[in-house]
Amino acid sequence: MKILHISKYYMPFIGGIEQTARDLVLSLRGVAEQKLICFDHRPHSGDSVDSIDSVEVIRCGQQLLVASQALSLSYGRKLRSLMREFRPDVVLFHYPNPFVAHYLLRELPPETKLLVYWHLDITKQKLLRRFFSGQNRRLLERADRVIATSPNYIEGSAWLRAFREKCTVIESCINEERLRMSEGEREKAAEIRKKNTGKILCLAVGRHVPYKGYEYLIRAFRLLDDRFLLRIAGKGPLTEELKKEAEGDEKIRFLGAVPDEELRENLLACDIYCFPSVTKNEAFGLSLAEGMYFGHPAVTFTIEGSGVNYVCPDKLCGLEVPNRDIAAYAEALKTLAEDPKLKEELGENARVRVTERFLYRSFAEKIRALLTEL
Repeated sequence: MKILHISKYYMPFIGGIEQTARDLVLSLRGVAEQKLICFDHRPHSGDSVDSIDSVEVIRCGQQLLVASQALSLSYGRKLRSLMREFRPDVVLFHYPNPFVAHYLLRELPPETKLLVYWHLDITKQKLLRRFFSGQNRRLLERADRVIATSPNYIEGSAWLRAFREKCTVIESCINEERLRMSEGEREKAAEIRKKNTGKILCLAVGRHVPYKGYEYLIRAFRLLDDRFLLRIAGKGPLTEELKKEAEGDEKIRFLGAVPDEELRENLLACDIYCFPSVTKNEAFGLSLAEGMYFGHPAVTFTIEGSGVNYVCPDKLCGLEVPNRDIAAYAEALKTLAEDPKLKEELGENARVRVTERFLYRSFAEKIRALLTEL
């Protein structure tokens, strides 16, 4: 079997969709001959070809970025060449990527199976959403199957509801190898705990972009006493703005972008995982699942139609509060801090849920079964 993967970007670019794309590639090693086409994430770059995990990666130079969508003068030509020369049996297309969908619908041979991995709806860019509505319908009509990351997203997406009979739920996965700790890392995690004796350590990890909701988390922390300490890992376009929002609050510390080993140390050391995303752009929440994997309860906002509240059910693995309600968010953190038995019970449930549903081996089995079915 020959499979062509189509992703917006690919490693070394770091993002949830790109990580899922790589998980797919790795899960199909030895099962299929694979190639992947994507944009080069670097602006004004040229075309290139390299190999990652023994899979050929074709990168098309990015000349322009419009509404977070990359444009490339060479993309149509490269895709046409792949269809004619590689002749894939299956194309695995990661959506949203609407400009590429235009080329895909034009170049896809009728006999080639199309598997659409629907990560999320376009919600923020209203003009873009309207402009591509007809294309979305044609894409889903052409698709043989559509992968959704949670049943919540199928119900919450008007597009997926309309094509429900084609949808299959395959939850995103976390890679246990990435989270495996060395003895030295465990010792450093213990040092973090020792330096902060008596504190309720809270951790948030992710890109500093609007839908992640960090401004609401920072405001919630202003309502808490000095028992609490929030460590925020990651960076993004809102980093400086968020630091200004947190000015004067000694309970909040920014760690910046941290390497995997430092991330693991902080994940093990923390007491409560904070996941304050506020819109459906957060379709699943891989970093949420990572926090739960370490046995920590999470505090989340209710996001209608998102998979976040499927990953972490309220009062089973954490506490869920009304969207953007900072007082309720602060109160949930207090509840966990003041009830160690509840915190421990929810944390244990969180770890069990991740190990039973969201690990790589389960993901790989489901993907292979779906391809066999196709």
